[in-house]
Amino acid sequence: MKKSEPANIVAVADVIPEKKVSKKKDLTVKKKMIARDVSWLSFNARVLQEAADLSVPLRERIRFLGIFSNNLDEFFRVRVATLKRMLSFGRSAKVHLEENPGQILDDIQQISIQQQREFDRIWKGIEEELRNEKIFIRTEKQLNRDQQKFVLNYFDEEVRTNIIPLMIESIQHFPYLRDKSIYLAVVLARQDNSVRQKFALIEIPTAILPRFIILPSKEGEHDIILLEDVIRFCLPHIFSYFGYDKFTAHIIKVTRDAELDIDNDISTSLIHQLEKGLKARRKGKPVRFVYDKDIDPLLLEYLMRRLGLSGKDNLIPGARIHNFKDFMEFPESVFSGRQQHHRKTFIHPLFMNAPSVMHVMQQQDVMLHFPYHSFDTIIDLLREAAIDPNVTSIKITAYRLARNSKIINALVNAVRNGKQVTVALELRARFNEADNLEWKTRLEDEGVKVLIGIPAMKVHAKLCVIKKRIGNKTVQCGFVSTGNLNEKTARVYGDHCLLTANRSIMADINRIFNYLEHPRHDQKFLEACTTLPVSPYNMRSFFLRMIDREIKNARHKKPAGMIIKMNSLSDPEMVARLYEAAREGVDIKMVIRGICCAYTENKKWKKDMTAVSIVDEYLEHARVFIFHNGGQEKVFIASCDWMLRNLDHRVEAAVPILDPSIKQELNDIMQIQLSGNVKARILDNEQKNEYKRDNSGKRIRSQIEIYRYLHEKKYE
Repeated sequence: MKKSEPANIVAVADVIPEKKVSKKKDLTVKKKMIARDVSWLSFNARVLQEAADLSVPLRERIRFLGIFSNNLDEFFRVRVATLKRMLSFGRSAKVHLEENPGQILDDIQQISIQQQREFDRIWKGIEEELRNEKIFIRTEKQLNRDQQKFVLNYFDEEVRTNIIPLMIESIQHFPYLRDKSIYLAVVLARQDNSVRQKFALIEIPTAILPRFIILPSKEGEHDIILLEDVIRFCLPHIFSYFGYDKFTAHIIKVTRDAELDIDNDISTSLIHQLEKGLKARRKGKPVRFVYDKDIDPLLLEYLMRRLGLSGKDNLIPGARIHNFKDFMEFPESVFSGRQQHHRKTFIHPLFMNAPSVMHVMQQQDVMLHFPYHSFDTIIDLLREAAIDPNVTSIKITAYRLARNSKIINALVNAVRNGKQVTVALELRARFNEADNLEWKTRLEDEGVKVLIGIPAMKVHAKLCVIKKRIGNKTVQCGFVSTGNLNEKTARVYGDHCLLTANRSIMADINRIFNYLEHPRHDQKFLEACTTLPVSPYNMRSFFLRMIDREIKNARHKKPAGMIIKMNSLSDPEMVARLYEAAREGVDIKMVIRGICCAYTENKKWKKDMTAVSIVDEYLEHARVFIFHNGGQEKVFIASCDWMLRNLDHRVEAAVPILDPSIKQELNDIMQIQLSGNVKARILDNEQKNEYKRDNSGKRIRSQIEIYRYLHEKKYE
C-alpha cells in the first residue's frame, strides 16, 4: 500500500448546487418523521431485548439491565428535562419541536411504564436462573443465623457511620434528595398502635460502599445481599431509642434535570459558569419519581406532596430494587467460571513487530478498528512522540477521557521532554464536566496549552497532529477518529481511527486547530480546508451534495447508492434529502444504533430504505459514509451523526479514505454488518424492533464475523 495524495475532496461535489430547504418544507418534513424521543425509547427497548435473550450469558444479561437503567436515567435527566422546560414556552415550543411537548411527555410516560413492566418480567426470570445456578440474592428476611451475625457486624463496622436517618416530618424544608442516589423510605410504628407512625428517609451510601455484599454461604452456593437490605435488617438498631418496634421500608429514587444553563456572557468565564452550573445541576427540578409499587400509600402521598409532584409528573411504579445501573458491576466471582469470556483485542499486524509507530504511518495509511484492534497503538504513538527528540509539537482534541488516562500521561511526559503540547479539551462534555475541569488544571500545571472551546459550540472532532523536524524538513503525522481518546471505552466501543501522514489531511487538521486557537477570526481557517469536511462550516452542505449526486445518477438511470452508518439520524434536512433519494430509486442502506427519525418505507418511493440497528457485546459507535459516486466510490469516516447539533453547532470532522485497500476493508465490514441476522433489528416505520432473519440457514453475528475477518486479514 502506498500513500496517495488526494484531489480537492470538497470540490468533488461542487458541480451540483446545494439545495435549500425552506422553513415551510422543513416543518412538513418534521411531521413525516418519527418523534426523536420515541425513537430513542425504541433504541433502549433493543437494549432490553438483549437482557431477555437466552443466548446471551447470564451475567451479560444482568449487565444489559444495568445499561438499560443507566440509559433511561440519562434520558430523563436530559431529554425529559428539556421537554419540561419547553412546556414553559407554550405555543412557541410547539413551533420549535413540531410536536406538543406535553403529548410527547405523555407518550414517554406510557412507554416507560410499559418498559418497566417488561424490565420487571425479565428480572424475575433472571432471578430464577440465578437460583438454578445456586446464586441467591437474599433479602433481610431470608438470612440464616450466621448471615444475620455477619450482617450486624458489617453494619456496625462499615455502614453505621455512613448513614444519617432523616426524620422528614419534623423538618420544615424537605431535604434535598440527590440525583443518582436511592433512598429507603421508612414507616416507623408500634405493634400495639400506641404511638402515631412516623416517616424517615435513609440515603443508601452506594458512592462509598459496594451495592453487593457476598454473604457466608453453603458449599457450592453464593448468597448476596444488597446494601439497602443490610440497612433494612438493622432498622430496629437504628431507631431503637425512639421506641418503635414495627418497620416497613421501600426504595425511592428521584431523577433531576441535568442540563446546564451556560450563557454566552463574555464577562463571565466558561470555567465559572461550569462550576456554577454543576452546583445547580445537583439541585435540578425533579423530572421522574420511581418508587416501589408496594410502598405504604400514606407515605407515597406524603412524599409526593413534599416533593411538589403530581399525577402529571413522571411517576414510575416499580419492583423492590431500583438504580439497576449498579448491576453493571454485579460480582463476577459468584459465577465461578461461567462468566462471559470476551474476545481479546489484538495489535494491528502492521504494528506487531514495528519498532516505531510513526515510521509505519510515514509509509502508509493504517485503519484501526476498535475494540477488535488494541487501543495500545494510539498510546504507543503518543509515548513515542513524547520521547522522540525530533518531535517538536503535539496537538490533540479530548472529549471524554479515562479516569487514569494514559493519553494524558503521555502528553504530560511530552511537555517534560520539551515538546509543545496543545490540547483542545471540551469542558462541556455532558456528565464529564467536573472531570474535564480537573484535567484542565493538571494539564496547565504541567505546562500544556489548553484550549477550552468556543462559546455555544462543543468541540467533538477527534483529531491529532504530530510535527517532527528532521534536518531542514518538517514532517507530520496524526489521526482522525470516530471515537473518544479513552482506553477504557475503546475496549467496548466500536470505532474506526485513521492513522496517516497524508499532507493534505494534516494541513486541514492544522487549520482546524488554528480555528480553535483563534475562534474570533470567524471561519476563515475552516473555509481553507480542502480535504476534510468540517462542521459547522461545510459538513452539512458537503453530505447534501454527495446525496444529490446519487439522486442525479438515479434520475439518469445510472447505478446510485449509499451506505450510511451512524449513532443517530434526526436532522430534518438530511432526512428530507434521503426521502428524495428513495423517491428517485437510490439504493440506501443504513446501520443506525440509536435514534432513527426517518421512515424507511413509502408507497411513493421507487425504492424503500433498508435500516438496521445492531445491539450486541460492543457498542456500535462509528460513523461511516459510502457513496457509489458514479463508480468512483467515496468513503468517509466522521465524528458526527446527522443531527442538528452535530452539523451546525459543533466542531466536527470527517475524513476521506484514500487508500484503496482501506476502502475495501471498510466496505467489507459494512457488508458484514448489513448481512448480520443474529443481533440486527429492523428499523421500520412502526418501531417494532423485529430481529432481522433470513432463510439461508447461516447465522451471521456481525461482531464475531468482523473479529474473524480482521484477525485473519493479511497485510503487506
